[in-house]
Amino acid sequence: MLALATRQVYLSLATGVWIGCTLLAGGNPLRGLAQAIEQAVLVLGDAGNARVVLFTLAVGALIVTVEASGGVRGLVGWLERRRFVNSPRRAGLLVFVLGLVIFVESNITILVGGAVGRPLFDRFRLSRERLALLVDSLSAPVCMLIPLNAWGALVISLLSQAGAQAPVAMLLSAVPMLFYCFAVIVLAGLVALGRFIVGPLRHAEQRTRQGQLLWPGAQPLIDPDILSPPVTERIPPRALNMVLPIATMVLAMPVALWITGQGDLRKGSGSTSVLWAVLLALATAWVLLRVQRAFSIHELVQLGLKGAGGLVNMALILILALALASVANQLGTGRYVAQSTAGVFPPWIFLPLVFVVSAFVSFCTGTSWGTFALFVPIVVPAAAAMGLSPAPFVAAALSGGVFGDHASPISDTSIIASMASAADHVDHIRTQLPYALIAAAVTTVAYAVAGALL
Repeated sequence: MLALATRQVYLSLATGVWIGCTLLAGGNPLRGLAQAIEQAVLVLGDAGNARVVLFTLAVGALIVTVEASGGVRGLVGWLERRRFVNSPRRAGLLVFVLGLVIFVESNITILVGGAVGRPLFDRFRLSRERLALLVDSLSAPVCMLIPLNAWGALVISLLSQAGAQAPVAMLLSAVPMLFYCFAVIVLAGLVALGRFIVGPLRHAEQRTRQGQLLWPGAQPLIDPDILSPPVTERIPPRALNMVLPIATMVLAMPVALWITGQGDLRKGSGSTSVLWAVLLALATAWVLLRVQRAFSIHELVQLGLKGAGGLVNMALILILALALASVANQLGTGRYVAQSTAGVFPPWIFLPLVFVVSAFVSFCTGTSWGTFALFVPIVVPAAAAMGLSPAPFVAAALSGGVFGDHASPISDTSIIASMASAADHVDHIRTQLPYALIAAAVTTVAYAVAGALL
């Protein structure tokens, strides 16, 4: 309720931890406050949680290093020189494919897609609202479906806190049931091909074809370049400086899972694997830039620190989310929900209800990670207490969280999508919301059917 009223996810998560610890302390708020602080400290006392936080900071360092190297500009130039994009449809498909293959972090997916697609969309008279819809629709949903990133690491940690015996295997079992993510990606593919242009987006496309980039009075958000560090002029922009580090990270992740799982990917340590992968990618980027004499060691360290500082907010959400999950587990919240709903809600109602409620919360708060922290610790023990597999309920909670990240006007990814596309933010939300609601309706029905089959 505090998150809905204040839109302050940090304050709300911290208050939730405090209230939970106060209940555990017999109603004494001062003892509860002391326990809440200790609970946050204990989060970092767990090696897996500490690795996830370090991974988040390392991702920030990798993003800024790749951007400062000119890797994004190099990729754009490489595509333009080879004239791979020579039609409106190919411009849309390029942005779509980039969104699928760059799943390291949702914001870098948006920034790369926007930087590459904006000049192409303007050239072929495709609306900036369409570009914003594509990059937004291919950020959080893709990051959740291919969880070799901070998203997967967070969920694995939450599942572990909720008592899951094999959190990596449970997440992998939930991925095929992330119906909202699949629905959004399918709709984005149709939009990229120009096959399903409806609602306000149709009017935006007609306006752009007439040579008008924005509606009269529209205010595009600030250029995405201000989100990035200055690109070095010491070397020419090279696509290799972006492609090789990201490819290294993608390839290193399953190898690390195989190593830590002693030959079984499903038993590998997700937190260890993502940390190894991103550190190897960062090292690759540093070696590349040192060989090219683009930066000194001191400059690379400063870039890394700047990038890590840019993701401190995500690290703080992680710490508070994991602390809240631990407190909810100690309180027995999931077991209580299961006992309260036993015999009241059959699975075909309870499963879509999890999606709808989590979607509502995430839309109002604009945060997916905060929503995951609220719902995963509840649905895992609740499903287990009802004698059901927790995977579908985890998938429903994650899908609901992704809905808010995708559709909410106060979501950071939605705002950055408007920035990266140089589109008016209100126009972006207006054109995207019909697609999000269509995907949500399909998802609700899919979970009802899945629940009936449990």
